[in-house]
Amino acid sequence: MRGARLLALLLGIGSGVAGCAAPVSSQEVVRSERASFRVVEFATGLERPWGAAFLPDGRLLVTERPGRLRILGRDGAVSAPVPGVPEVVAQGQGGLLDVALAPDFATTRQVYFCLAGAAEGGALTRLASATFSADMARLEGVRTLLDAGPAQASGRNHFGCRIVFGRDGKLYLSTGDRYTDKERAQRLGDLAGKVLRLERDGRPAEGNPFIGRAGARPEVFTYGHRNPQGLAVNPATGSLIEVEFGARGGDEVNLLRAGANHGWPIVSYGTDYDGSPVGTGRASAPGIEEPLRHWTPAVSPSGGNFYAGDAFPGWRGNLFLAALRPSGLVRLTMEGDRVVGEERLLWNRTRFRQVLPGPDGLLYILTDEAQGRVLRLEPAN
Repeated sequence: MRGARLLALLLGIGSGVAGCAAPVSSQEVVRSERASFRVVEFATGLERPWGAAFLPDGRLLVTERPGRLRILGRDGAVSAPVPGVPEVVAQGQGGLLDVALAPDFATTRQVYFCLAGAAEGGALTRLASATFSADMARLEGVRTLLDAGPAQASGRNHFGCRIVFGRDGKLYLSTGDRYTDKERAQRLGDLAGKVLRLERDGRPAEGNPFIGRAGARPEVFTYGHRNPQGLAVNPATGSLIEVEFGARGGDEVNLLRAGANHGWPIVSYGTDYDGSPVGTGRASAPGIEEPLRHWTPAVSPSGGNFYAGDAFPGWRGNLFLAALRPSGLVRLTMEGDRVVGEERLLWNRTRFRQVLPGPDGLLYILTDEAQGRVLRLEPAN
Protein backbone atom coordinates (compact mmCIF):
# COMPACT_ATOMS: atom_id res chain seq x y z
CA MET A 1 0.00 0.00 0.00
CA ARG A 2 1.42 3.33 -1.02
CA GLY A 3 1.42 6.45 1.11
CA ALA A 4 3.04 9.84 1.40
CA ARG A 5 3.87 9.61 5.09
CA LEU A 6 7.50 9.63 6.10
CA LEU A 7 9.07 7.24 8.53
CA ALA A 8 10.46 8.44 11.80
CA LEU A 9 14.10 8.49 10.77
CA LEU A 10 17.50 9.92 11.50
CA LEU A 11 20.01 11.34 9.08
CA GLY A 12 23.63 10.75 10.02
CA ILE A 13 26.11 12.86 8.05
CA GLY A 14 29.65 11.68 7.38
CA SER A 15 31.32 8.52 8.62
CA GLY A 16 31.04 9.29 12.32
CA VAL A 17 28.48 8.05 14.84
CA ALA A 18 24.94 9.31 14.30
CA GLY A 19 23.19 11.41 16.92
CA CYS A 20 19.90 10.79 18.73
CA ALA A 21 16.86 9.71 16.74
CA ALA A 22 14.51 12.52 15.72
CA PRO A 23 11.09 12.02 14.14
CA VAL A 24 10.18 14.09 11.11
CA SER A 25 6.82 15.28 9.83
CA SER A 26 5.15 14.04 6.66
CA GLN A 27 6.43 17.06 4.74
CA GLU A 28 9.93 17.28 6.14
CA VAL A 29 12.91 17.14 3.77
CA VAL A 30 15.93 15.01 4.64
CA ARG A 31 19.09 16.81 3.59
CA SER A 32 22.23 14.82 2.88
CA GLU A 33 25.61 15.95 1.60
CA ARG A 34 24.68 15.65 -2.09
CA ALA A 35 20.89 15.38 -2.20
CA SER A 36 17.66 16.32 -0.44
CA PHE A 37 14.95 13.69 -0.38
CA ARG A 38 11.80 12.34 1.20
CA VAL A 39 11.15 8.74 2.24
CA VAL A 40 7.89 7.34 0.89
CA GLU A 41 6.35 4.05 1.98
CA PHE A 42 5.90 2.39 -1.42
CA ALA A 43 4.65 -1.07 -0.34
CA THR A 44 3.76 -2.85 2.90
CA GLY A 45 2.67 -6.28 4.12
CA LEU A 46 5.77 -8.27 3.19
CA GLU A 47 7.34 -10.82 5.54
CA ARG A 48 11.13 -10.46 5.72
CA PRO A 49 11.66 -9.26 2.13
CA TRP A 50 15.17 -10.22 1.05
CA GLY A 51 15.80 -9.88 -2.69
CA ALA A 52 14.24 -7.91 -5.53
CA ALA A 53 14.44 -7.37 -9.27
CA PHE A 54 12.58 -4.95 -11.54
CA LEU A 55 10.65 -6.44 -14.44
CA PRO A 56 10.89 -4.77 -17.88
CA ASP A 57 7.42 -3.24 -17.39
CA GLY A 58 8.48 -1.52 -14.15
CA ARG A 59 6.85 -3.96 -11.71
CA LEU A 60 9.02 -5.36 -8.93
CA LEU A 61 9.69 -9.00 -7.99
CA VAL A 62 10.30 -9.39 -4.24
CA THR A 63 11.25 -12.55 -2.34
CA GLU A 64 10.08 -13.20 1.21
CA ARG A 65 12.46 -15.26 3.28
CA PRO A 66 9.81 -17.80 4.46
CA GLY A 67 9.54 -18.95 0.82
CA ARG A 68 7.25 -16.67 -1.18
CA LEU A 69 7.65 -14.53 -4.29
CA ARG A 70 5.46 -11.45 -4.82
CA ILE A 71 4.97 -9.04 -7.71
CA LEU A 72 4.59 -5.40 -6.73
CA GLY A 73 2.65 -3.19 -9.13
CA ARG A 74 3.95 0.18 -10.23
CA ASP A 75 1.58 1.64 -7.63
CA GLY A 76 3.03 -0.55 -4.84
CA ALA A 77 0.13 -3.04 -4.80
CA VAL A 78 1.33 -6.44 -3.54
CA SER A 79 0.22 -9.57 -5.40
CA ALA A 80 -0.74 -12.90 -3.92
CA PRO A 81 2.19 -15.32 -3.68
CA VAL A 82 3.35 -16.48 -7.12
CA PRO A 83 2.84 -20.27 -7.42
CA GLY A 84 5.70 -22.59 -8.33
CA VAL A 85 8.66 -21.22 -6.36
CA PRO A 86 11.42 -23.68 -5.36
CA GLU A 87 11.19 -25.40 -1.99
CA VAL A 88 13.34 -23.85 0.72
CA VAL A 89 14.67 -24.46 4.22
CA ALA A 90 13.15 -21.48 6.04
CA GLN A 91 15.11 -21.76 9.27
CA GLY A 92 17.59 -19.40 10.89
CA GLN A 93 18.95 -17.13 8.17
CA GLY A 94 17.79 -19.51 5.46
CA GLY A 95 14.84 -19.37 3.10
CA LEU A 96 14.04 -17.89 -0.30
CA LEU A 97 16.71 -15.22 -0.64
CA ASP A 98 17.81 -13.54 -3.86
CA VAL A 99 16.09 -13.29 -7.25
CA ALA A 100 17.58 -12.12 -10.56
CA LEU A 101 16.28 -11.84 -14.11
CA ALA A 102 18.03 -13.53 -17.00
CA PRO A 103 19.68 -10.93 -19.28
CA ASP A 104 17.23 -11.96 -22.02
CA PHE A 105 14.18 -12.10 -19.72
CA ALA A 106 12.07 -10.13 -22.19
CA THR A 107 12.09 -13.12 -24.53
CA THR A 108 12.78 -16.09 -22.21
CA ARG A 109 10.90 -15.03 -19.02
CA GLN A 110 13.65 -16.90 -17.10
CA VAL A 111 14.47 -16.03 -13.49
CA TYR A 112 17.15 -17.22 -11.07
CA PHE A 113 16.85 -17.83 -7.35
CA CYS A 114 19.38 -18.26 -4.57
CA LEU A 115 17.98 -20.08 -1.55
CA ALA A 116 18.68 -22.33 1.39
CA GLY A 117 17.88 -25.83 0.18
CA ALA A 118 17.62 -29.27 1.74
CA ALA A 119 20.07 -31.95 0.60
CA GLU A 120 21.50 -35.20 1.88
CA GLY A 121 23.45 -34.28 5.01
CA GLY A 122 21.60 -31.07 5.83
CA ALA A 123 21.19 -27.67 4.15
CA LEU A 124 23.21 -25.69 1.63
CA THR A 125 23.16 -22.67 -0.64
CA ARG A 126 21.31 -23.55 -3.85
CA LEU A 127 21.00 -21.86 -7.24
CA ALA A 128 17.77 -22.59 -9.11
CA SER A 129 16.01 -21.30 -12.20
CA ALA A 130 12.42 -21.17 -13.39
CA THR A 131 10.36 -19.64 -16.20
CA PHE A 132 7.32 -17.42 -15.83
CA SER A 133 4.21 -18.53 -17.63
CA ALA A 134 3.16 -16.42 -20.60
CA ASP A 135 0.61 -14.54 -18.46
CA MET A 136 3.20 -13.99 -15.66
CA ALA A 137 0.81 -15.74 -13.24
CA ARG A 138 3.03 -18.63 -12.11
CA LEU A 139 6.49 -20.19 -12.34
CA GLU A 140 7.14 -23.31 -14.39
CA GLY A 141 10.02 -25.71 -14.92
CA VAL A 142 11.91 -25.12 -11.68
CA ARG A 143 15.42 -26.59 -11.94
CA THR A 144 18.26 -26.88 -9.46
CA LEU A 145 21.35 -25.61 -11.28
CA LEU A 146 23.97 -25.85 -8.52
CA ASP A 147 24.26 -27.02 -4.92
CA ALA A 148 27.09 -25.28 -3.07
CA GLY A 149 28.04 -28.38 -1.12
CA PRO A 150 28.79 -30.21 0.89
CA ALA A 151 25.54 -29.87 2.84
CA GLN A 152 25.83 -29.14 6.54
CA ALA A 153 23.61 -30.55 9.28
CA SER A 154 24.51 -28.01 11.97
CA GLY A 155 23.56 -24.36 11.79
CA ARG A 156 21.19 -22.46 9.54
CA ASN A 157 23.34 -19.37 9.07
CA HIS A 158 25.65 -17.73 6.51
CA PHE A 159 24.19 -18.73 3.16
CA GLY A 160 25.55 -15.69 1.32
CA CYS A 161 23.13 -15.80 -1.65
CA ARG A 162 23.47 -12.86 -4.02
CA ILE A 163 23.23 -13.23 -7.79
CA VAL A 164 24.51 -10.80 -10.40
CA PHE A 165 25.29 -11.05 -14.10
CA GLY A 166 28.65 -9.58 -15.07
CA ARG A 167 29.48 -7.66 -18.21
CA ASP A 168 31.00 -10.88 -19.48
CA GLY A 169 27.51 -12.43 -19.45
CA LYS A 170 28.43 -14.91 -16.72
CA LEU A 171 26.39 -15.51 -13.58
CA TYR A 172 28.14 -14.71 -10.29
CA LEU A 173 26.84 -16.27 -7.06
CA SER A 174 28.01 -15.61 -3.50
CA THR A 175 28.01 -18.36 -0.86
CA GLY A 176 28.54 -18.06 2.88
CA ASP A 177 30.94 -20.11 5.03
CA ARG A 178 27.92 -21.67 6.84
CA TYR A 179 29.20 -20.37 10.22
CA THR A 180 30.07 -23.49 12.21
CA ASP A 181 33.24 -24.40 10.29
CA LYS A 182 34.98 -21.19 9.24
CA GLU A 183 37.76 -23.05 7.42
CA ARG A 184 35.36 -24.06 4.67
CA ALA A 185 35.96 -20.63 3.15
CA GLN A 186 39.64 -21.55 2.52
CA ARG A 187 39.06 -25.04 1.07
CA LEU A 188 39.04 -24.86 -2.71
CA GLY A 189 37.31 -28.23 -2.91
CA ASP A 190 34.34 -26.81 -0.95
CA LEU A 191 31.88 -24.29 -2.42
CA ALA A 192 31.12 -22.53 0.88
CA GLY A 193 32.59 -19.08 1.53
CA LYS A 194 33.16 -18.31 -2.17
CA VAL A 195 32.06 -16.24 -5.11
CA LEU A 196 31.31 -18.59 -8.01
CA ARG A 197 31.42 -17.77 -11.72
CA LEU A 198 28.98 -19.84 -13.73
CA GLU A 199 27.38 -20.32 -17.10
CA ARG A 200 23.64 -19.77 -17.12
CA ASP A 201 22.96 -23.50 -16.75
CA GLY A 202 25.11 -23.74 -13.60
CA ARG A 203 28.24 -25.17 -15.23
CA PRO A 204 31.66 -23.69 -14.37
CA ALA A 205 32.30 -20.69 -16.61
CA GLU A 206 35.00 -20.90 -19.23
CA GLY A 207 38.24 -19.26 -18.08
CA ASN A 208 37.69 -19.72 -14.34
CA PRO A 209 40.95 -19.50 -12.36
CA PHE A 210 40.95 -22.98 -10.79
CA ILE A 211 39.86 -25.11 -13.75
CA GLY A 212 42.20 -28.08 -13.96
CA ARG A 213 43.71 -27.57 -10.49
CA ALA A 214 43.71 -30.79 -8.46
CA GLY A 215 41.40 -30.67 -5.44
CA ALA A 216 39.75 -27.41 -6.49
CA ARG A 217 36.19 -26.87 -7.66
CA PRO A 218 36.14 -25.30 -11.14
CA GLU A 219 33.22 -23.01 -10.25
CA VAL A 220 35.32 -20.95 -7.78
CA PHE A 221 36.15 -17.37 -8.79
CA THR A 222 37.28 -15.96 -5.40
CA TYR A 223 37.48 -17.47 -1.92
CA GLY A 224 38.02 -16.62 1.74
CA HIS A 225 34.59 -14.99 2.22
CA ARG A 226 32.56 -15.08 5.44
CA ASN A 227 28.95 -14.16 4.60
CA PRO A 228 28.80 -12.17 1.35
CA GLN A 229 25.29 -10.77 0.95
CA GLY A 230 26.07 -8.10 -1.62
CA LEU A 231 27.24 -8.32 -5.25
CA ALA A 232 27.14 -5.48 -7.77
CA VAL A 233 28.77 -4.45 -11.03
CA ASN A 234 30.46 -1.04 -11.00
CA PRO A 235 28.92 0.78 -14.00
CA ALA A 236 32.01 3.00 -14.34
CA THR A 237 34.52 0.15 -14.64
CA GLY A 238 32.65 -3.12 -15.13
CA SER A 239 34.35 -4.51 -12.02
CA LEU A 240 32.57 -6.85 -9.63
CA ILE A 241 32.13 -5.48 -6.10
CA GLU A 242 31.30 -7.75 -3.15
CA VAL A 243 29.92 -6.83 0.30
CA GLU A 244 30.23 -9.10 3.33
CA PHE A 245 29.55 -9.31 7.04
CA GLY A 246 32.37 -9.57 9.51
CA ALA A 247 31.84 -10.86 13.03
CA ARG A 248 32.46 -8.17 15.68
CA GLY A 249 33.65 -5.64 13.12
CA GLY A 250 35.58 -6.51 10.01
CA ASP A 251 32.70 -5.86 7.57
CA GLU A 252 34.14 -5.44 4.08
CA VAL A 253 33.61 -4.09 0.60
CA ASN A 254 35.86 -5.96 -1.84
CA LEU A 255 36.97 -5.63 -5.43
CA LEU A 256 36.91 -9.15 -6.86
CA ARG A 257 39.73 -10.42 -9.07
CA ALA A 258 39.91 -13.95 -10.44
CA GLY A 259 41.59 -16.37 -8.04
CA ALA A 260 41.95 -13.91 -5.15
CA ASN A 261 41.92 -15.00 -1.52
CA HIS A 262 39.98 -12.52 0.64
CA GLY A 263 41.31 -13.92 3.88
CA TRP A 264 38.51 -15.30 6.02
CA PRO A 265 39.18 -16.84 8.55
CA ILE A 266 42.97 -16.38 8.38
CA VAL A 267 42.83 -12.62 8.83
CA SER A 268 40.14 -10.11 9.75
CA TYR A 269 39.85 -6.48 10.80
CA GLY A 270 37.34 -7.62 13.45
CA THR A 271 37.24 -10.17 16.24
CA ASP A 272 35.05 -13.21 16.84
CA TYR A 273 31.76 -12.86 18.71
CA ASP A 274 33.37 -13.99 21.97
CA GLY A 275 36.07 -11.34 21.60
CA SER A 276 38.80 -13.81 20.64
CA PRO A 277 41.09 -13.14 17.65
CA VAL A 278 40.12 -14.49 14.24
CA GLY A 279 42.66 -16.90 12.75
CA THR A 280 46.16 -15.48 13.07
CA GLY A 281 44.84 -12.43 14.89
CA ARG A 282 46.20 -10.19 12.15
CA ALA A 283 44.25 -7.82 9.93
CA SER A 284 46.24 -8.54 6.78
CA ALA A 285 48.85 -10.90 5.39
CA PRO A 286 50.90 -11.37 2.21
CA GLY A 287 48.96 -12.97 -0.62
CA ILE A 288 45.57 -11.92 0.77
CA GLU A 289 43.47 -9.28 -0.96
CA GLU A 290 42.87 -6.07 0.99
CA PRO A 291 39.28 -4.74 1.18
CA LEU A 292 38.38 -1.45 -0.45
CA ARG A 293 36.65 -0.47 2.78
CA HIS A 294 36.18 -2.09 6.17
CA TRP A 295 34.27 -1.21 9.33
CA THR A 296 34.94 -1.79 13.01
CA PRO A 297 32.55 -1.38 14.82
CA ALA A 298 30.30 -3.24 12.43
CA VAL A 299 27.61 -1.79 10.18
CA SER A 300 26.38 -5.28 9.18
CA PRO A 301 25.98 -4.64 5.44
CA SER A 302 23.62 -6.85 3.44
CA GLY A 303 22.68 -5.95 -0.16
CA GLY A 304 24.40 -3.24 -2.16
CA ASN A 305 23.96 -1.54 -5.52
CA PHE A 306 25.29 1.35 -7.56
CA TYR A 307 23.13 4.34 -8.41
CA ALA A 308 23.26 5.57 -12.02
CA GLY A 309 19.96 7.43 -12.38
CA ASP A 310 19.02 11.03 -13.08
CA ALA A 311 16.76 11.82 -10.11
CA PHE A 312 19.75 12.34 -7.79
CA PRO A 313 22.64 13.72 -9.88
CA GLY A 314 24.83 14.11 -6.80
CA TRP A 315 24.60 10.39 -6.09
CA ARG A 316 25.41 9.17 -9.60
CA GLY A 317 28.09 6.47 -9.51
CA ASN A 318 27.81 6.01 -5.72
CA LEU A 319 27.60 2.59 -4.08
CA PHE A 320 24.74 2.20 -1.57
CA LEU A 321 24.74 -0.50 1.11
CA ALA A 322 21.74 -1.68 3.13
CA ALA A 323 22.85 -1.95 6.78
CA LEU A 324 21.18 -4.13 9.41
CA ARG A 325 22.87 -3.26 12.71
CA PRO A 326 23.17 -0.39 13.31
CA SER A 327 20.44 0.04 10.74
CA GLY A 328 20.51 2.48 7.87
CA LEU A 329 21.93 3.24 4.47
CA VAL A 330 25.65 3.66 3.76
CA ARG A 331 26.53 5.79 0.75
CA LEU A 332 30.04 5.34 -0.60
CA THR A 333 31.49 7.86 -3.03
CA MET A 334 33.53 6.10 -5.71
CA GLU A 335 36.32 7.18 -8.03
CA GLY A 336 36.70 4.25 -10.39
CA ASP A 337 37.06 1.28 -8.08
CA ARG A 338 38.30 3.36 -5.12
CA VAL A 339 36.15 4.42 -2.16
CA VAL A 340 36.84 8.11 -1.49
CA GLY A 341 34.00 9.07 0.85
CA GLU A 342 31.22 7.81 3.09
CA GLU A 343 27.90 9.12 4.35
CA ARG A 344 25.40 7.40 6.63
CA LEU A 345 21.71 8.02 5.99
CA LEU A 346 18.51 7.11 7.88
CA TRP A 347 20.59 5.75 10.72
CA ASN A 348 19.34 3.67 13.68
CA ARG A 349 15.76 3.26 12.52
CA THR A 350 14.84 0.04 10.71
CA ARG A 351 16.95 -2.85 9.47
CA PHE A 352 17.59 -2.50 5.74
CA ARG A 353 18.13 -5.74 3.78
CA GLN A 354 18.55 -4.57 0.18
CA VAL A 355 18.77 -1.34 -1.79
CA LEU A 356 18.36 -1.06 -5.55
CA PRO A 357 17.78 1.64 -8.15
CA GLY A 358 14.49 1.64 -10.01
CA PRO A 359 13.88 2.23 -13.72
CA ASP A 360 12.30 5.55 -12.68
CA GLY A 361 15.65 6.77 -11.34
CA LEU A 362 14.53 6.52 -7.70
CA LEU A 363 16.10 4.42 -4.96
CA TYR A 364 14.19 1.52 -3.35
CA ILE A 365 14.94 -0.12 0.02
CA LEU A 366 13.69 -3.44 1.45
CA THR A 367 13.22 -3.47 5.23
CA ASP A 368 14.06 -6.60 7.22
CA GLU A 369 10.90 -6.81 9.32
CA ALA A 370 8.11 -9.29 10.06
CA GLN A 371 5.84 -6.60 8.58
CA GLY A 372 8.33 -5.68 5.90
CA ARG A 373 8.10 -2.71 3.56
CA VAL A 374 9.56 -1.30 0.42
CA LEU A 375 10.61 2.32 0.90
CA ARG A 376 11.32 4.76 -1.91
CA LEU A 377 13.60 7.79 -1.79
CA GLU A 378 12.22 10.66 -3.87
CA PRO A 379 13.86 14.03 -4.60
CA ALA A 380 12.55 16.76 -2.31
CA ASN A 381 12.20 19.20 -5.20
